[in-house]
Amino acid sequence: MAEYRKTPEGVNKLTREQYLVTQEGATERPGTGALLQEKRPGIYVDIVSGEPLFASSAKYESGCGWPSFTKPIQSDTVREVDDTSHGMSRTEVRSAHADSHLGHVFNDGPRDQGGLRYCINSASLRFVPLEEMEAAGYGALIDQVELR
Repeated sequence: MAEYRKTPEGVNKLTREQYLVTQEGATERPGTGALLQEKRPGIYVDIVSGEPLFASSAKYESGCGWPSFTKPIQSDTVREVDDTSHGMSRTEVRSAHADSHLGHVFNDGPRDQGGLRYCINSASLRFVPLEEMEAAGYGALIDQVELR
């Protein structure tokens, strides 16, 4: 598996919104994310490092306005951090290797799939379609992708 890390080059390639979300903890406006309506099979990787984070098989429509997932590809690809900003207590989700802010995790997800809802900013992710996974170096994760 490749080495995933945050590099100056990776950060310099970010759009302003991607930078604000991943590096400064901002949140994109609900319903505006480019990946919210993505329905193709594939994986979602960290926009900064390329680290694989979520599979299409774990994505579902939660109605919250951001892409939602029931679980990460591997539990060690995301870190959970207490977030007491904005006068509330939440659990922030960050990528393990690049330390990118991804979004938050809540316990109101589908009960039959573990009960979690990873509410993730599109701006923190890059989608790799199933047919491009092998060539992009993610072939070992094809079994994580559910064909629809």
